[in-house]
Amino acid sequence: MSQVFPGDEATYIGYESVEREDIPELAAVDRKYLIVDFRFTDRQPAGDTLQAGVHKVCMTLLQNRELVRTLSDSGYDMVSVAFDRQSQFDCL
Repeated sequence: MSQVFPGDEATYIGYESVEREDIPELAAVDRKYLIVDFRFTDRQPAGDTLQAGVHKVCMTLLQNRELVRTLSDSGYDMVSVAFDRQSQFDCL
């Protein structure tokens, strides 16, 4: 993931696995998800640039079929992208 953006655009921070144990396993609501975390090196960009960044990360993840299969087999319902501590953007 550290290769998704050029070094001066955004930095890959890491990922976090979240499992909502307060949601029943058979509920139709996402229970287990992965947050892939990046930070922009300067400041948070405007809407179109931010949306393009989310798209770039999501497409990188989705094109890796083995990763998607592994996440699905491990029980993940969703993958989200974060560029700050306040917002997450869902990929799948």
